[in-house]
Amino acid sequence: MGKILMIYASQSGNTEMITDIIADNLSKLGHEVIVKSFEFDVIEMDALIDYDAILVGTYTWDDGEMPYEVEDFYVDLEDTDVNGLLFGVYGSADSFYDTFGLAIDLVAVRAKNLGANVIEERLKIDLEPDRKDEKRCASFANVISQMIETEKKASA
Repeated sequence: MGKILMIYASQSGNTEMITDIIADNLSKLGHEVIVKSFEFDVIEMDALIDYDAILVGTYTWDDGEMPYEVEDFYVDLEDTDVNGLLFGVYGSADSFYDTFGLAIDLVAVRAKNLGANVIEERLKIDLEPDRKDEKRCASFANVISQMIETEKKASA
């Protein structure tokens, strides 16, 4: 199937749990999934093109702010060729704030403005994922899988 890079930032562990759920679903669908953390791993921007899809997981800090761990990636996207690259964004947020999941939207909009093929659904989960959210993660993984399959058939 496809080779997928998942990069995430997680302060409380919620976005990490979401990442694990999505990665597990994608693996069950037959994809090779590489998971990296913004905080601990080097993200080679030039290597993004080596993947069939890039999935970015981020939490939203305070009232809509992007986590500092994601800021360099966000800035470096500007100088990276992501044109046509399948791109998905997901993460944990707190519905207490007026700007629920704004960091997720910021990353998605940046990638789309740079020409990436951004998955319309931005998976936003209120704090820790529950059973309903696990189903939403599985659905998100299915959409990604179908989009990779469609792109591979189109380029064949």
